[in-house]
Amino acid sequence: MGTKPYKRWQGRLHEIIYEADTPAGKLFDVVLLIVIIASILLVMLESVKSIDAQYHMFLDISEWIITILFTIEYILRIVTVKKPLKYITSFYGIIDLLSTLPKYLSLIFAGTHALVALRALRLLRVFRILKLARFMGASNHLATAIKASRAKISVFLFAVIIVATIFGTIMYLVEGEASGFNNIPRSIYWSIVTLTTVGYGDIAPVTPLGQFIASIIMVLGYGIIAVPTGIVSAEYTRKMNSDDVNNKPVVNAVPPHPSDVDLNSLSCSNCLAQDHKDKAKYCHKCGHSLEFEPSK
Repeated sequence: MGTKPYKRWQGRLHEIIYEADTPAGKLFDVVLLIVIIASILLVMLESVKSIDAQYHMFLDISEWIITILFTIEYILRIVTVKKPLKYITSFYGIIDLLSTLPKYLSLIFAGTHALVALRALRLLRVFRILKLARFMGASNHLATAIKASRAKISVFLFAVIIVATIFGTIMYLVEGEASGFNNIPRSIYWSIVTLTTVGYGDIAPVTPLGQFIASIIMVLGYGIIAVPTGIVSAEYTRKMNSDDVNNKPVVNAVPPHPSDVDLNSLSCSNCLAQDHKDKAKYCHKCGHSLEFEPSK
């Protein structure tokens, strides 16, 4: 009782839309990626007044075509999951909705009095660029590496703040108000800007000693830049060498037919845990079997 009847077409569509290991899934991802990039380019071109004035009709029609395609994709993603609300309220579900709505809202807010609101609504289309994140599987490893390095990076940033404070105080004593170093906080600001090699040039030392100290800070800045990069790179390499996991996004999908999919490649249907090791038979989080049982 209460078991949702199994529908083979939903399982097949889910395999195409959500899974990336099948030829159909890869083709869907490639086509979607091309459409997303095209939509971003259209928004960029539309923001150029000279281009928009000459090709406004073409850009508008193209935008409508892409909006309709995104709408169809959004609906298909909803109908191919067992719990639609879970997808709708998920991060990607919200992004997909935000990237589709503005064009339809432009039909409601018509008239010259709503032009300002329309401009604000059109800015929402920039959320489409976030849809590109679904294709960055390696980002999971990068996020894990950054998370594993957070303690080392925190210590490093704390050390940088101490160094910037010391050098800022020294420069306040050496240069003084005559060179623009009016107080210690402003001097620390200059020290941070110089240490990070940004160098706005709004404040600059004029005395030989001050310029010598500034040179030391600049050289030190180049060395400091490499430290967090090395920390994250080391953790990323360690993660890539030690883990062999499946990172595909899954939103509690209607299970495909058992004969259509590699059972070990799916995420847990019980707790939605991801990143299982290849060939795993049980969920590493709840212990539930990773093999789907067809509905009876």
